[in-house]
Amino acid sequence: MELWLLLFLMVLLTYFVVKRRVASITRSQPMTQTSAPTETVPPAVEKPSLRPITKQEETDLRNCFPWGVYYLQNVEYRPQAVLCRGKLRTNPDTAYQTVRENIEAEFGDRFFVIFQESFSGKPFFALVPNPYAQTKVGENRTLESLPRVYRESLTRPGLALALLLITLFTTTLVGATEIAGFPLEEVQSNPALLLQGLSYAVALMGILSIHELGHYVTAIYYKMRSTLPYFIPVPFFLGTFGAFIQLRSPVPNRKALFDVGIAGPLAGLIVTIPVLLWGLTQSGVVPLSEESGLVNIQSLDPRFSLLLALLSKWALGSQLTPEMAINLHPVAVAGYIGLIVTAFNLMPVGQLDGGHIVHAMFGQRMGAGIGQITRLLMLILAMKEPDLLLWAIILIFMPIADEPALNDVSELDNWRDLGGLLALVMLVSILLPLPGTLAAVLNV
Repeated sequence: MELWLLLFLMVLLTYFVVKRRVASITRSQPMTQTSAPTETVPPAVEKPSLRPITKQEETDLRNCFPWGVYYLQNVEYRPQAVLCRGKLRTNPDTAYQTVRENIEAEFGDRFFVIFQESFSGKPFFALVPNPYAQTKVGENRTLESLPRVYRESLTRPGLALALLLITLFTTTLVGATEIAGFPLEEVQSNPALLLQGLSYAVALMGILSIHELGHYVTAIYYKMRSTLPYFIPVPFFLGTFGAFIQLRSPVPNRKALFDVGIAGPLAGLIVTIPVLLWGLTQSGVVPLSEESGLVNIQSLDPRFSLLLALLSKWALGSQLTPEMAINLHPVAVAGYIGLIVTAFNLMPVGQLDGGHIVHAMFGQRMGAGIGQITRLLMLILAMKEPDLLLWAIILIFMPIADEPALNDVSELDNWRDLGGLLALVMLVSILLPLPGTLAAVLNV
């Protein structure tokens, strides 16, 4: 069981590392430190050097800040940004919209306009160079001089389709050998046995696809540059390291950050729960033993998770008693993996979907603090459930800071705050074990 746990957590870690590494090539680079050690500004994609602003341009820049909107007090120059500090005199949405429109009217799309709050609580504007400024192409900059990431095609349907088909094969192979239990030699001699793994493959890939499509569609809605979802095939264990999309433009505001972050887990859960319920109805029960646990699909103990226990009781009814574990059907295995992946992504830490959600809800500073608390709570939970120890260790080594949006000051509306709290409640319901009193009432 320990080997299965290690492999499972290695898959999660590798998926995150690969996703983050690919994204780091194509998204904004990690946040660059400004003069104050607590303030971070996302630079342009390939950190181009900022062309000096002339005296006249500084005068024009100052005129972009109306006194009644944002009282500009001083302008600071940094290698990767121009910082504009002052006092906010209206609501953040109005201030950002007004200043951004004025700067775009004066300078075109030469800059990304960033509105961020320092750790002292004072909002400031930052201008970073836009390497894909259309006004530069054909004037004093050619298309070939732009960063490679902007010259290449965003949507590469051929690559996406190829990875999809390869992953369908690898997950089907794993479904036939690891899930259905046919020896690899027997599958090689009788390829028809691959069909026994197809239900697992289709269910798992459906869950992962819908999760990433949730991110993709929401990013497109906010006019963010994004690739199609890419699968990562592997010929062992789950058959895949998951799927990911590449975002190639900054997030416009915290509302967009929240919507893009929550769209994936929400869309994935809409598919995961019915898939898991159906798979559980097709599963059998086996006597509970010392080998039963959260990674043993032939003898799964659902009581480690409140939500999983409730769904299992709903699907299996009186068959599931305190002395019984579950022998998962292949579709149930896919649904169970989908539930675990959702919980992992909802962790409010750094670049995970949950990290984006709490950042959007509470701001960058508070989001980082919540991430630190989450790490501590996971360590405490791992003391009671040793199978979660490696998961807790993985979270410790993840970056705690999330990248700010262009407008990182404007807060969310009440409906989004409610949605974010419900997402965190869902995470807790997956991670916390079934309480003993409820288990006695349900006879689980």
